[in-house]
Amino acid sequence: MNLEQRTYLLVTGASRGIGREMALQLSHQVKAAGSVVVLLGRSEPLLQEAKATILTDHSKLVVHTYSLELATANTADFVRILDETLRGIDVKQFERSIVIHNAGTLGDTSKHARELGDTGILEQYYHINLFSAMALNCEFMRTFAGIPKLVVNLSTLAALEPFSSMAYYCTVKSAREMYFRVLALEEPPAETLVVNYAPGVIDTQMTLQVQSESHDPSLAAAFREQRESKTMLTPQQTVLKFVQVLQAHKFKSGDHVDYRD
Repeated sequence: MNLEQRTYLLVTGASRGIGREMALQLSHQVKAAGSVVVLLGRSEPLLQEAKATILTDHSKLVVHTYSLELATANTADFVRILDETLRGIDVKQFERSIVIHNAGTLGDTSKHARELGDTGILEQYYHINLFSAMALNCEFMRTFAGIPKLVVNLSTLAALEPFSSMAYYCTVKSAREMYFRVLALEEPPAETLVVNYAPGVIDTQMTLQVQSESHDPSLAAAFREQRESKTMLTPQQTVLKFVQVLQAHKFKSGDHVDYRD
């Protein structure tokens, strides 16, 4: 896959962790003048730091930042962002468009599956982790119709296998991956290439949350052991592997590709 094309790149959850590293590393690959990078995240100061880092090495890129709360984001928000970042630009000038659906939350790992009954909390959780991704993807597909698209869903082993204390996370990640697999089935791969990338166990706030909050002592201990033995991956390690996966392009549209593969 040739990443050195005039590209529109949008990354959610870009203010920290894997999302930030995705933005940095893919911006490094996307070298063509006129390419546009859009960073979405919660923290505007951290987004601005990421933007400054990108522009230090790639001053020809156009970089936009948007602080957005996915718990309340709706279709109109995504339409506005896409319209604003493309103002004065002919979409047909792009050779590729890429969206990285990275943003997500773990949910309350202190609760058992039998305790998840508050529909208000469930609606908010699914809005952040599933509904907002679907709404953004819908507008992305509409905006870049006719342009080759790469759609990336940050997945996880938990989308395929159950983990005690992670009922929120397992169910939403499973639903999210199935949505993107259906998308891949329906869209011709020459125009829309979909990949579900599972980045492995990363040293981030999310794994710290499992370690400190999970009601399952064996799961918390496993995370603690990996952190203390320094066997957890860094965001940079998994993103560099992801770039290699794209360049090799041995996957089929819709595939689940794990760091360990």
